[in-house]
Formats: sequence, C-alpha cells, structure tokens
Amino acid sequence: MRYENVRKELENLKNKEKAKILQGFFKTGKGEYGEGDVFLGISVPDSRNVSRKYKDLEFNDIKKLLNSKEHEARLVGLLILTYKSLDKNVFEFYLKNIKNVNNWDLVDLTSHKIIGEYLLDKDKKILYNLAKSNNLWERRIAIVSTYAFIKENKFEDTLKISEILINDKHDLIHKAVGWMLREIGKRNFEKEEEFLNKYYKVMPRTMLRYAIEKFDEKKRKFYLGK
Repeated sequence: MRYENVRKELENLKNKEKAKILQGFFKTGKGEYGEGDVFLGISVPDSRNVSRKYKDLEFNDIKKLLNSKEHEARLVGLLILTYKSLDKNVFEFYLKNIKNVNNWDLVDLTSHKIIGEYLLDKDKKILYNLAKSNNLWERRIAIVSTYAFIKENKFEDTLKISEILINDKHDLIHKAVGWMLREIGKRNFEKEEEFLNKYYKVMPRTMLRYAIEKFDEKKRKFYLGK
C-alpha cells in the first residue's frame, strides 16, 4: 500500500489556488512547452519531504508515480530516486522512464544527481545522443546533467555539449546552456571566457545573458556589444 500512501499525502497537500498559478508559470496552455501538464499546487519543499519519507519505495510504485498526469506526483517519484543509493539500477530506471521527465524543474532537480553523478567516471556517449534528440527535455537533460562534472572541475563535456546546442531554437535550452557556462565561470573564468570568445557573436542572446550574468559591467557590455 506504499504507493497509495504517497497518493494520499499528495492529496492532503494539494492547493487549488497555487495550482492555478503553477499552471501558468509552467506554460501548460495549448502550444506551450508544458501543454497538458496538471498541477496539484504542492511546493517543492513539501514534495521533498514526501520523497524522503518514501525513499524506500519500490521501483514498480515509483513507476506509477512517474506515469501520473499530475506534475508533483512525477516530481516526487523522481526525487525519491535521488534519495536512493545511486547505482546502475537507478540510472537505467531513470533512462527507461525519461519520457516522464518532461518539464524543466523535473530535469533540473534530478538529472545531474542521477545521470550526471553516475556518469562521472564512465563513458558519456548517452549525453551526446540526448543532446541531438528531437525532444526538448532530453536535450535539457544532456546539458544539465553535466552540472555534476562541473562541480568536480571537469568542463570538457559541458563545453562540447554546449557547442552541439549553440544553435538550438528553444529558449529553455538557451537558458540551460548559459547557466552551465556560468557555473564553469564560477570555477574557471578563463575556460568560460575562452568559449565565449569563440561563440559570443553567434550565441542566442538569452544564452549569452545567462552566461555573463556574474561578469562585471565592463565585460558584460563588451560581450553584449554595448
């Protein structure tokens, strides 16, 4: 009955007014990136609390959460995976259910902790395949997963995947790449600037703005051409 217990907790936490706000914030309207997503109106801290409580939930029950139409149920299922001991089973389960990692917060809160951390000392080919996917969320997973490498001062894969995504058409990829470049810059400013000097004239404006957010005013103006 563990799955049913999780559902009851989510039901008790739901907030209709907050759900309406989240429906708009996560662009759930027709033709928008989150089209059809349904929200219960549960905060991320509350979702984390539920996830920690049920971190021993079996994979078959987690799969039920991931297949749910409600956003927060999927989030709780994914967060439970981040609280388990990371091994091949968790990694492969995440990949098998990747179609349900289908909004930017679901990607950003989990991909680097599961995909990224698992691949730290392994072949990274899967990330390059995801970076070339037609699926928006798989491309975002590819770049955000590299945050785990950045935190270990390993920048090569982030920079290579950024090159693959440099001409991506979607704003959510522009933001994610810019964010990862900014994280590199926090640790190695020269590495980020080397990449920017090569690509800043052709990078999408949003990507560039995210990347240089922490630069001093003089450098920001230089890269923005002001």
